[in-house]
Amino acid sequence: MNPKHFCVIMAGGNKPFLRPTYERFLKIIPRENILVVTLEKFRSAALTAIPEIPEENLLLEPYPRGTAPCMAYAMYTILRRCPDAVILATPSDHFIQDEELFAETMGKVAGYVEKHDVLMTLGVVPTTPDANFGYIQVRGGRKAIARGGPLQVKTFTEKPDEELAKVFIATGEFFWNSGIFAWKARVIREEMEFYLPEVTELFKGWEACLADPGFIQRAYAECPRISLDYGIMERTGRAWLYPARFDWQDRGRG
Repeated sequence: MNPKHFCVIMAGGNKPFLRPTYERFLKIIPRENILVVTLEKFRSAALTAIPEIPEENLLLEPYPRGTAPCMAYAMYTILRRCPDAVILATPSDHFIQDEELFAETMGKVAGYVEKHDVLMTLGVVPTTPDANFGYIQVRGGRKAIARGGPLQVKTFTEKPDEELAKVFIATGEFFWNSGIFAWKARVIREEMEFYLPEVTELFKGWEACLADPGFIQRAYAECPRISLDYGIMERTGRAWLYPARFDWQDRGRG
């Protein structure tokens, strides 16, 4: 395992899948490099699910502010420990059937972002025109997809209606948005500080103050609620997609 590889589990209120998510990433990430970000009110539930997690790896949010502030908190925490870190970020409510293929895929993704300054998201090959998911279109169309490997993102569409989803699937150029990301800590910092200064400015002084609960309380009190998809991925020129071939279900949507 690479000591510079980290995992951030973004845990909302859906706890049954937190332990399986943690164990899934233990196969590819050192135990001491797995962080869980959750709300303060879910602290005991998180510790029940993962009693062995170090205290400094459980990041508690005072208020729900979406995945962008969640990532800012985790990103700055990781940068204090390892400026050259690669971060794999995932929601806690996914069900993955083929865990060996998942581990193999994430290993390839981590290796790619280690060598390239991109923001990678995993795209799931759609099986039905499901309107409960976001869709990502890639550049190059079917030919690029057939070649395999990472693909440059063209567009994001959040939860289209069923008729539009049918059109997307018919083109063969779209993937479901899994919400699983990978990037260098340095690169996501650059993009967040450029596109979301209204979030990152609130973390000024993070080098010295990040471990202070009062600092986090003040930052979150003023922080807007915004997602990584809307705040960063739909705006950056560095968005790429890695096709996921494993069976995947998002138990947090629908």
